[in-house]
Amino acid sequence: MELQDSILALKGIGEKTAALFAKVGVHTIEDLITYYPRGYEICEAPVELSQIEDGRKYAVWGMVLSVSPVKRYTKYQVFTAQIRVGAAQMQGTWYNVPFLRNRFPRGARYIFRGIVNRSGEQYRMEQPEYYLPEDYEKLLHVMQPKYPLTAGLTGKTVAKAVRQALDVGRSRIEEYLPEPLLKKYGLMPEPEAAGLVHFPGNEEEMRRARNRLVFDEFLLFVLGLRRLKESQEELRNEARMSQTPLTEQIVRSLPYELTGAQKRVWDEIAADMTGEHIMSRLVQGDVGSGKTILAVLALTLAGGSGYQGALMAPTEVLAKQHYQFVSELFQKYGIPLTPILLTGSMTQKEKRIAGEKIAAGTVQIIIGTHALIQEKVVYHRLGLVVTDEQHRFGVRQRDTLAGKGLHPHVLVMSATPIPRTLAIIVYGDLDISVVDELPAHRLPIKNCVVDESYRPGAYRFMEKETALGHQVYIICPMVEENDELELENVTDYTKKLRRILPGLAVECLHGRMKAKEKNEIMERFAAGEIQILVSTTVIEVGINVPNATVMMVENAERFGLAQLHQLRGRVGRGDAQSYCIFMSGSRGKETKKRLEVLNRSNDGFYIAGEDLRLRGPGDLFGIRQSGVLEFKLGDVFQDAKLLQDAGGAAEEILREDPGLEKAEHRMLSCRLESSLKKGWESAAL
Repeated sequence: MELQDSILALKGIGEKTAALFAKVGVHTIEDLITYYPRGYEICEAPVELSQIEDGRKYAVWGMVLSVSPVKRYTKYQVFTAQIRVGAAQMQGTWYNVPFLRNRFPRGARYIFRGIVNRSGEQYRMEQPEYYLPEDYEKLLHVMQPKYPLTAGLTGKTVAKAVRQALDVGRSRIEEYLPEPLLKKYGLMPEPEAAGLVHFPGNEEEMRRARNRLVFDEFLLFVLGLRRLKESQEELRNEARMSQTPLTEQIVRSLPYELTGAQKRVWDEIAADMTGEHIMSRLVQGDVGSGKTILAVLALTLAGGSGYQGALMAPTEVLAKQHYQFVSELFQKYGIPLTPILLTGSMTQKEKRIAGEKIAAGTVQIIIGTHALIQEKVVYHRLGLVVTDEQHRFGVRQRDTLAGKGLHPHVLVMSATPIPRTLAIIVYGDLDISVVDELPAHRLPIKNCVVDESYRPGAYRFMEKETALGHQVYIICPMVEENDELELENVTDYTKKLRRILPGLAVECLHGRMKAKEKNEIMERFAAGEIQILVSTTVIEVGINVPNATVMMVENAERFGLAQLHQLRGRVGRGDAQSYCIFMSGSRGKETKKRLEVLNRSNDGFYIAGEDLRLRGPGDLFGIRQSGVLEFKLGDVFQDAKLLQDAGGAAEEILREDPGLEKAEHRMLSCRLESSLKKGWESAAL
């Protein structure tokens, strides 16, 4: 059996199960092997309720005293059981599994495992796992993989399929790194790591396996970037631009003066675009530092020089907002350039008309989403591409655009404040500019880290702010109730909030909504029709609402500091004072210490540095940072040392063998080509 064979070749996987796996991107044996756990569970010995710390997961010995009838609601069914645990009692609650009720007759004895919550003398465990004592004994102190799931796909199903895939496919995995490199960085052989990352015997094995696979991700990524940079350096600037009075006209006309940092970075951008070589530049700036106006100036320079400039945004709503901003600015200051909008939701007729104008060169500024790089879009003289890092133009996308004619200048805008030492590696194909100064008119956001006791006060504060005409974000880490974690979720939270604040317009937003539905919600919020928006992190880069002055993040302890800071950047965009409330469900000292960093500073670069310092090697499987790059396992923050090692290894390899032509690097060259090819295929989807 080969790695590229369908998972249908595995025992017990039929069309129905394969369809469920397809939903999570698993189609082949190799996909299964690289479908890595999101964490691990270690079953510990049962404890007495008197020993528990509220909100943590425990196992307890219990005897069923009584079971309630199944209550049926519109979207779920629920039943409860009263359970005696030693001298105390605990209530177990199960959702949407009515058939389990018959497993709990009076007097039944199990080991129950789940998150325990205490209210006075009452203990509760929601959706607890249950085990016969002899079965639980086998699991004690064994690391159990926990996989990302979808409705209908269980952890047991995934684990069983992965074991099969490893049995038949691990022998097909060939080590591609030279032996000296493995020894230098203390790396486990890849075939061994592929198995142990799923089913480690202990924590040390898990760490070593994960470190090897993360190193691979980073190494192949860095090598791909270096190849791109070399190819770019060989290309002369075909879209060499000339200074135009239009940019100076905008700068003079603005109602505010550019900061010193903005002026410095603009000089760097202009020098690139008018120089001999193609620009590949990252503009890294904290939330609210004024990167957008720099992008507009670059687009104006391109348009004023007889070229087209394209600005790609991560969401349609944000693309429309950018289009409106540019259109109004050009009209207000008499800039003789024409912008146009191109998004996926436009009608075929609208797309056709826009495409004709773009191809004819009658429009100079094209603003849109990923629709900008579709095959049907033909540019007249594309000289500049500006993109948000969520759609970072790496190897594949830039080649896609290059194939449309000219080799355009590329400007990547990033609000993710990662330390410069890491940024040099992560964005190794780009020159880096940093906007490290906030505009003088921006009021700093006021922050507070609170526990559940502050919730009534938070809701009263929201009422006060909405009464002043302002708007509120509430961020939850989940879409729906989870079997394992009792976290605030979007759908239930929205219903609850409508009951608590009946006079306010409350809506929800999450990633499982259809694109049209998401766009409608975001547009209504931007228009002020929605007063409180309950959302997942899908809102992180999707919308700009200057009228929003309050953000509350539920279960803030579940997010990385850099991501919390990026979320916080959704408020504080107008002239009014803005506030951010970090609601934490954890009473742990380390959690509080970490979140207090957000209280002390609004400086994203300081926060990123503190996040790196505070997140120890044990924090491998919390909710990952987002907004930088998507790796299967690696995280540029928590795996900073591995990233630096991989960067160093890449430089060493290329110094000795720039073309990867030596015998000891042939396997590496093949793996790199395969990695780039997969990237192409995923980009085409």
